[in-house]
Amino acid sequence: MNHKQKLALSVGAFNLAVILLFPPFDSYSFTDPKALIFAGFHFAFSRAGNETLNADVMFLEVVVLLVNVAVAWLLLHDVKRPAASKRRFNYQNAILLMVAVNLTVILLFPPFEYFYAVTKAMLPTFQGFYFIFTAGPMLAIVTPMLYLEVVFVLFNGAVLWFLLKEDKTEELSDQDAIRLMHELSKQAHK
Repeated sequence: MNHKQKLALSVGAFNLAVILLFPPFDSYSFTDPKALIFAGFHFAFSRAGNETLNADVMFLEVVVLLVNVAVAWLLLHDVKRPAASKRRFNYQNAILLMVAVNLTVILLFPPFEYFYAVTKAMLPTFQGFYFIFTAGPMLAIVTPMLYLEVVFVLFNGAVLWFLLKEDKTEELSDQDAIRLMHELSKQAHK
């Protein structure tokens, strides 16, 4: 692990600590005690009596953070290349970067519904995508849709990453192949 990767991991650890210290909370509605309304992010040890931890949003925050740290860690690895060649930004690195950007945008603009329409139905009502810090108190996050968005981005990113993998095997010349066979046969006879 190189210095840049250690730095990415330490920044990720700091961000994880901030996420755990300021988790998302829901508050119970006064009109319907079964309906939860997104109440925002508060210090973990100062929640009000009518608030509960929004574990779904917190889980998504942690997953997005870990994916971004993993992407940064992969992008910052050292590759032993000849001194004359420059580091290329290949398709796999572009896919990792796009997955990180997509996950960040998905978390910043989650799907919302009005809290009075919150039901236990499989297909929730949908009001629209709002910036998470400016959504009003009458809106609740539609977590099934948010989970679907995250799963699709991760799955598509993984499939594209594997499909666009560069073939790094070099073809040997005839002389190199003969020399390699001689070396292997010498090792086998020892």
